[in-house]
Amino acid sequence: MTMPRRGRVPAPVRSLLAAVTLLAAGVLATPGPVRAADPPPRVDNPYAGARVYVDPEWAAHAGAEPGGAAVAGQPTAVWLDRIARIEGTAGRLGLREHLDSALAQRADLVQLTLYNLPARDCGRQAPQGELSIEDIGRYQTEFIDPIVEILAAPRYAGLRIVVFVEPNSLPDLIANTGNWPGATAACDEVLARGTYLDAIGYALARLGTVPNACPYLDISHHGEVGWPEDSATLAALLHRAATAAGSTVANVHGFVANTANYSVLHEEYFSADDVINGQSVYQSRWVDWNPFVDELPYVRHLRALLTGVGFAPAAGVVVDTSRNGWGGPGRPTGPAAASDVNSYVDGSRIDRRAFVRNWCNQDGAGLGPRPIAEPEPGIDAYAWVKPPGESDGTAGSPNPDEPYEPLCDAYYVPPRASPYDTGALPAAPPAGEWFPAHFRQLLTNAWPPV
Repeated sequence: MTMPRRGRVPAPVRSLLAAVTLLAAGVLATPGPVRAADPPPRVDNPYAGARVYVDPEWAAHAGAEPGGAAVAGQPTAVWLDRIARIEGTAGRLGLREHLDSALAQRADLVQLTLYNLPARDCGRQAPQGELSIEDIGRYQTEFIDPIVEILAAPRYAGLRIVVFVEPNSLPDLIANTGNWPGATAACDEVLARGTYLDAIGYALARLGTVPNACPYLDISHHGEVGWPEDSATLAALLHRAATAAGSTVANVHGFVANTANYSVLHEEYFSADDVINGQSVYQSRWVDWNPFVDELPYVRHLRALLTGVGFAPAAGVVVDTSRNGWGGPGRPTGPAAASDVNSYVDGSRIDRRAFVRNWCNQDGAGLGPRPIAEPEPGIDAYAWVKPPGESDGTAGSPNPDEPYEPLCDAYYVPPRASPYDTGALPAAPPAGEWFPAHFRQLLTNAWPPV
């Protein structure tokens, strides 16, 4: 289970049907002839001027929800979270079908998320990956190699392919190892054996052979690794991964932050430097001595650290804004009038989670800023990396065969500890499945409003 950092209270639709649906909604262009193309010129920001692929499966789900047609045309990333996803599973498109659909849409850019490391999610009980810590050979030959072979086909040479490489993995080796309260034996073993480093290095080296592929490494979010000792360690770990297994830093096009998370871009009504009645906001339960309370300052800081350890100065960052809107009636309209730091922070903050590291199907969250290229200096794009409405995981009910994940259980009571407010919506389906109640809430609480 992912735990707080400083010992606080624990923080189907196939291609034809989907295309018909979206053509009727005006989301897709009428398919034209498709031919192999020359690779697009290498650019600092692949999102600049690009028409980004709209996943027809996600769009069909979104468009079928009340009011969902307003956002069904937004681009989202395609997650490859198991070997079977490459060829496609029952009712789900495979990688080739997605790329062919992108060509039919006359898209310039496709977003993929690789999420199938051996011993994946070592800091969580669920969802677990399909590969054990011993399966790095399978990861290389059955997962990465087939993906690279498909991406390298001449037919897709004209597409810019942004690849988010194994999010939440390297940050797990910061937040869930050693003496931290959330440390797990699984993460300690992964770190000691170099499993994630070797697997990610291999993925980067192979992706580096595809001229139109643009890999982005995950830098987590401010509430997990924002503390100076953590962010500096993460930068060093990212460099180790980028130079492992035959890779070089030249294979890393950029970085991605806030993947599948809920942290706001900017807290408008308080800062970590505020002082209330002589007491610094750093001392509040929410801030907990973290110099960052929102994502954009954290991203700029990490980007500077990463270029300092050897990554390209031109490397930009993609920020996942799929679920960090936090609109609706709970959104504050100004600083809270309070005499103590905890009341002040809790009443002023836009991020309404009970704890900053809560990550599962958060109640009250909303769609964040719509995908857009170059919104800020050094930011390649705001993107919906996590498809809104797809579940983060289940507590095991109503799916008793699913592994139990405490932070997906709205009523979690740790052994020999106080009840923990996970903020998770109840009755969620397994990870990756459509969760109508969450999507509808995200739509209602969108900020900016839909």
